[in-house]
Amino acid sequence: MGYSSFAQKGAIRGRIIDNVTEQPLDGVTVILLTDSTIGTTTNAEGLFRLENLPIGRVSLSFSYIGYETITLPNIDVISGKDVPVDIRLTESFSTLNEVVLSSGPKKDKAINKMAAVSARQVSVEEITKYAGGRSDVARLASNFAGVSAPNDSRNDIVVRGNSSTGLLWRIDGIPVPSPNHFSTLGTTGSPVSALNPNVMGNSDFLTSAFPAEYGNAIGGVFDINFRKGNTDNYEYTVGVGALTGFEGMAEGPMGKDGSFVVSARYGLAGVTGGLGTGAIPNYSDISFNLDFGKTKLGNFTLFGIAGNSNIGFNGEEDYDDDDLFSAPDENFDYNSQFGMIGLRNTISLNDYSSVKTTIGGSFSGQEGQIDRIFDYGTPQANLLRFADIDNTETRLTLSSVYNAKFNNKFTFRGGVLLEQFNLSASVANRFDLPDNDGDGYPDYQQRISSDDGYTVFQPYAQGQFRLTESFTLNAGLHAQYFSLNEAFVAEPRASLTWQLARAHSITFGYGLHHQNVPAPILFLNENVSGTNIQANRDLDLVRSSHYVLGYDLRPGTGWRAKIEAYYQDIANAAVDAYSSSYSSLTEGSDFLFSFDKLNLVSEGIGHNYGLELTIEKFLSNGWYSLATASLFEAKYEGSDGVERNSPFNNGYVFNILGGKEFKVGKNGKNVLSFDSKFSTSGGRYYTPVDLAASQAAGYEILQDDLAFSEQYDPYLRLDLKIGMKINSSRKKVSHQFYVDFQNVTNNENVFIRQYNRLTNSVDQIDQIGFFPDFGYKIQF
Repeated sequence: MGYSSFAQKGAIRGRIIDNVTEQPLDGVTVILLTDSTIGTTTNAEGLFRLENLPIGRVSLSFSYIGYETITLPNIDVISGKDVPVDIRLTESFSTLNEVVLSSGPKKDKAINKMAAVSARQVSVEEITKYAGGRSDVARLASNFAGVSAPNDSRNDIVVRGNSSTGLLWRIDGIPVPSPNHFSTLGTTGSPVSALNPNVMGNSDFLTSAFPAEYGNAIGGVFDINFRKGNTDNYEYTVGVGALTGFEGMAEGPMGKDGSFVVSARYGLAGVTGGLGTGAIPNYSDISFNLDFGKTKLGNFTLFGIAGNSNIGFNGEEDYDDDDLFSAPDENFDYNSQFGMIGLRNTISLNDYSSVKTTIGGSFSGQEGQIDRIFDYGTPQANLLRFADIDNTETRLTLSSVYNAKFNNKFTFRGGVLLEQFNLSASVANRFDLPDNDGDGYPDYQQRISSDDGYTVFQPYAQGQFRLTESFTLNAGLHAQYFSLNEAFVAEPRASLTWQLARAHSITFGYGLHHQNVPAPILFLNENVSGTNIQANRDLDLVRSSHYVLGYDLRPGTGWRAKIEAYYQDIANAAVDAYSSSYSSLTEGSDFLFSFDKLNLVSEGIGHNYGLELTIEKFLSNGWYSLATASLFEAKYEGSDGVERNSPFNNGYVFNILGGKEFKVGKNGKNVLSFDSKFSTSGGRYYTPVDLAASQAAGYEILQDDLAFSEQYDPYLRLDLKIGMKINSSRKKVSHQFYVDFQNVTNNENVFIRQYNRLTNSVDQIDQIGFFPDFGYKIQF
């Protein structure tokens, strides 16, 4: 670490690789733009460390013969720890000696260079910086064009009118179940994320027409990367926050040239009231990434997450009129777990190709019991078991990817992904059931009973063809085999980028995608003559065709504008065999799936289309801004052939974010920041309650013929965040404070409108109102 005799300095470290082969680049020149005397070069492993940097925002230049020179602006150098950056350089098109200066940052472009349409990079700084984000990467995505998440109580990601169940989560190439606390079987969201930004690196978010390496998803992809630890020094972080809870992180060198990073958290949201319930939720997680360095057999990395959460509602004790989750006549205990582990080996075959192989496993479990007081508030009050949940989903995964760059105009990537799913699921309850046994209470029925599994096999091949300096073609083929119905499908994918001029480009993309119907629907039980039969097991894969046309403009350094139009055609959705409004495309908008959808057929259709606009100024001169607008329609048809609004059809979503940093204190080493976010969207469509029928039955009955015909009021929220960063002048220590005023106008956004069995009326519950999040972190 470099020191000045007068003031603390900072350092930036990182690794530079080829953007296709992922081979390290030896001898890349790294220079501080404001002082060319401060510079260094990468070693044989592509690693560099630049010391004696001034505290504050700095910009670096990365140049290498035969590759496009790039600048990385506004890197936030602090006194408490080295700043990690990972750089991917692109080989020049024309000659090996040509050097092309890039026009500013490419943060809007995906890390995966074969993802040319409907994709952007997500930085760790954005996760922790934006107002209202709760340090949750899923909530960060709601700021991007095409994403709708008007629900303060859950972090589901709804992409272009698709159900959140259409989203694929990947961690370092391994598909995983919902990486969240308090998750439920088959869903992809929850109140609290288990992904820890302290161990995350920059990642990719894709909204349609994915490259051929992604499969078994029709709505979107979140491709999460873990970062490597510091290979030179040991560093530590300790913090506390209203929603992030207590957190601690350690990182440093391991072995000859390896590193480790480990971070753990324990939640406090139940104590601070940030989840909208009077019950006390407990949740904790640990994440790690262990890089064992270079060996004769290549580079090995072990990574993983383990999370645990539990919550208990004790009837009247935890209930109030504004509680989002509890009821005065119910006792509810719920436990959930999430875990994944992976071992990755990367080996170079030669100068232009490599193989990356990962074996991994993931685990998601839920256990819960609901006891309800029937005849509540009367002398006949009777406490009975209402629901039992005991689910365990495990996945074993093998992934192997071959990368090759045969020349600067043609690159190839091919591989296989093999997943073995095993589901041990037991769900028994009295939800929406009649009293057939005459005991005066709804029957208690086994809805899911499964100890089964299935295999998903996905081979793929894709290439990038730089046809001319202006035209780049990405094309590939993905295939998928699903063992339950023995379906095998082939899916062509392609995108074409035309660079009209330095600041103008047009992109077109097409992709065919398939995804299996969610497991809670596939494994539903039907009792036939005393025998449980899973009549939905053979449902077809849902098919989706994506068409995308986009235009990118870079009006100046650090600015970009993008407009994108899309159309999505969906077929083979699961619908009732008889005439009804139901479709599996409407699942995923709540914690639970339907329990009464048996003998479904794969005849449902849907379509989504829209127009999206993004205008973004990346952080420079102390300020940034982001404005996104999405106008869209999401429709579906059930077996009755009537076109209806999807429950995810908000119609419009607008986000405006901005922030400003001010240097304060002696020598301007400290930073005072102000960040803001304004979001609004159309309300979700919902199905009205048949009040008379509900009162007669004692549970909610919806008007099926009017499915999703009514709309909640528009969603609106304003968040304001104030932060302070203090860099020590003498020690390698930095402090960060923030207060995030969420929903500062205390707008009453609708959470749900449903039948209340206690009042015999349709009642409305609103989402979380004004809430001040806060946090403190020390890094040393």
